[in-house]
Amino acid sequence: MKELVEVIAKALVDSPDEVVVTEREEEKAIIVELKVAPEDMGKVIGKQGRIAKAIRSVVKAAASKEDKKVIVDILQ
Repeated sequence: MKELVEVIAKALVDSPDEVVVTEREEEKAIIVELKVAPEDMGKVIGKQGRIAKAIRSVVKAAASKEDKKVIVDILQ
């Protein structure tokens, strides 16, 4: 999941070298944290959160094979 989020985020932002993705696993969920440069935050979130929602949908679809819940957090 980490690699998927990283590829999507790097394609969206102006500073792909500042994209940091961390992944940690809890009981029934995988938490993926995405950090981007402050000026790229709007590009990752999108108008009314549409791009963030799309990223979460793609990751959720990919995670359905593993039968795990994936949470994508976008951090500042």
